[in-house]
Formats: sequence, C-alpha cells, structure tokens
Amino acid sequence: MSSTSAPFGLRPAFHPSGLDRAQALANGITSAYANNILKGQPVAYSASAGVIIPLTTNPASGSSVAWSGAFAGVEWTDTTGRRRVSNYWPANTAYQTGSCIAYFYNDNNIVYEIQADGAMAQTTIGNEYNFTNVTSGSTTTGLSQATLGSATAAGNGTQGQMRVVDLAPYVDNAWGDSYTIVRVVCSHSQLFGSFTAIA
Repeated sequence: MSSTSAPFGLRPAFHPSGLDRAQALANGITSAYANNILKGQPVAYSASAGVIIPLTTNPASGSSVAWSGAFAGVEWTDTTGRRRVSNYWPANTAYQTGSCIAYFYNDNNIVYEIQADGAMAQTTIGNEYNFTNVTSGSTTTGLSQATLGSATAAGNGTQGQMRVVDLAPYVDNAWGDSYTIVRVVCSHSQLFGSFTAIA
C-alpha cells in the first residue's frame, strides 16, 4: 500500500482518552458555500462567519497555515424539504435555514494517519510538515486526497502544520516506502495562542 500513491486525507487513528468523537457544529457551513469539503480534508474556522471552511491552498515554502481539524461529514435539509446526509459537502448546495450540521474532528490530541507524497524515514519523527494536495479528492467517494508534504520538513524550531509521531502500523507500510503512511498530530492549531482565522 505505501509503495502506491493512494491518499485518503486525514484519518483519525486514536485519541489518548480512547474517544475520538467529531464535533457537531450547528449551521457549520454557509448555505450554497462554493467549494467542496471532502471527508478527511483539513478544515479551519472562517474569519468572520462562525463556520468551517476547507484549507484550499498549500502553504508556501517555509510558511504554515493554522487549521483546526479534519472534516467528517454533514447533514442538512435541502430546499425541497428532504433530509440529506453526506460524507462530503457538495459545492453550491443550498439548504433550509438552520438545518445544517457539520461534523469535524478538532481535538488537538487526536492522532491522525495520512499518506506522505514521498518517502519518510524514522528520523522524521518529531519534525513538522505541511499539507500538500489539500483540494484533491473525489466527489464520487467523497474522500479527500490531501497528503503530507515529504519535502516540506520544517526542521527544528520551525512551524509546520503537522508533527510526525509514528509510523502507521500496517504490514505493507514501512519507513522509507515510496508513499509512507505516518501518524501525525496538529502542530499549528487555531485553538491555541492567538486565534488565526482564515478568509
């Protein structure tokens, strides 16, 4: 598996407490919001609307964008009165006022699994990396294909979006594989220090 590029975005692996529940944010996505939000895509709180939005651009080299968690799904009542449940937000979908509930993982203690866009060595444990391919994914499966940027090592003392903490323990996944699957935690969170919302 990790010799083949088959990214799946951010996938919660575990929480130290044993609870990796998603938050249910009422009216968490603006009606008719114009971008897809895919399951496993990193998301952030918007600057002014009190909703979540997806990260839509990769950080520039040497920079980092704060994020809050990983998208898990959404439900809403459409304009015909039918209740809808989806693992992703379809772009430009309108809903009845007050009917939307967005689910996303936003606890900074959650350990996620993510596939790197290149090989990762055991020496990467403790280092910080940024996302790549943040808007990639499929509206057929609803799954994100966001990856960890193997070439974006922030190095000691430099801020990255994710910190590598372990190798994902699969029989077909090993350090040095072409597309290593690693375990990470959020290292540049919107929820600590000065709040940095994005537009």
